[in-house]
Amino acid sequence: MIFSLFLLNSLLLTLSLVNFATIRKPLPASSVTESINVLLPVRNEEENIERVISQLASQEGLVNYKVIVIDDNSEDRTFEIASSLASDRVTVIQAPSPQPGWLGKVSALNFAFTSIEKADITISVDADVHFAPDALSRAARTLLAHNLDFISPYPRQIALTWAERLAQPLLQWSWMSTLILRGAEKWPLASTVVCNGQFLVMKTSSLSAVGGFASVAHKVLDDIELGRSFVSGGFKGAVIDGSSIASTRMYSSMKEIRAGYGKSLHAAFGSPIGSVIAALFMVFTGVLPFIYSLNGNLLAIAALVAIIGSRLISAAASSSRMRDSFLHPASAAFFIYLLYFSWSNRGKTQWKGRTL
Repeated sequence: MIFSLFLLNSLLLTLSLVNFATIRKPLPASSVTESINVLLPVRNEEENIERVISQLASQEGLVNYKVIVIDDNSEDRTFEIASSLASDRVTVIQAPSPQPGWLGKVSALNFAFTSIEKADITISVDADVHFAPDALSRAARTLLAHNLDFISPYPRQIALTWAERLAQPLLQWSWMSTLILRGAEKWPLASTVVCNGQFLVMKTSSLSAVGGFASVAHKVLDDIELGRSFVSGGFKGAVIDGSSIASTRMYSSMKEIRAGYGKSLHAAFGSPIGSVIAALFMVFTGVLPFIYSLNGNLLAIAALVAIIGSRLISAAASSSRMRDSFLHPASAAFFIYLLYFSWSNRGKTQWKGRTL
């Protein structure tokens, strides 16, 4: 069995190296003349709203773009602050309460998408993302230059507390080490879609063709499911390295991590069987090599080195903390706990004041 673990982890290391060498990066800054709508759904974001609107409203290299702030029934001063920043560039609207069965963010995005004049490109962003001055123009240029229907510039994930450092690096590592990204782009399958709603750039015509945001009205993992809608509709897209143009700190405490992963992780693998397979994958690739290596087993040590190597490559690709890669066995165990927590708290987890 240990030899099998070594082979599996060596494969993950190899895939990480291939993706490190081939992952698309944002093209250099250049003027983009196509019209662009930037959709910013917000709910209870008074700490972020002024900063993110300022960053989005002052983007460089865009000839014709608008920022549409969609307040999703905020209970704090988000709408008040956003309204004070409205301008010719920035429009602030209030979304109605979500329809029965709809998730709030998707409902807000759909309201804006169906209410405003369409542009050539639609960009959806989250309020907790920090954007470089040329982030949107570089992302839009990349979409157009490669003739893709959507791209997901993956922001650099900032992790400060121990819980964040255990959980957050697994996001990028999971697809860096298990997919051939260029292959998934050229021959798209629903099972190989990587799509992050924190920063998502789409051709509006393609988005309209798959039914817009209504196609994922009831999906907790709305970003992944939207990517799958694109693929099912015959469209192509790609995740790209967005660490040079965007960054975000998704969660800042163990409580937020439990709530964030609790609302969605159970849906990430399709079914309880899929979740069991994912948990076993983490046991075999991360936990068992560490346990067997404690007895000095050389193959187990090699397997452990390989999996940590894949994490180091992922960290280098995402400009994140390299030394956290050595925590991988603990990260694997923590992931299994979060997966269990998500399944055991279905329908009870609170997020942004709503039960999901």
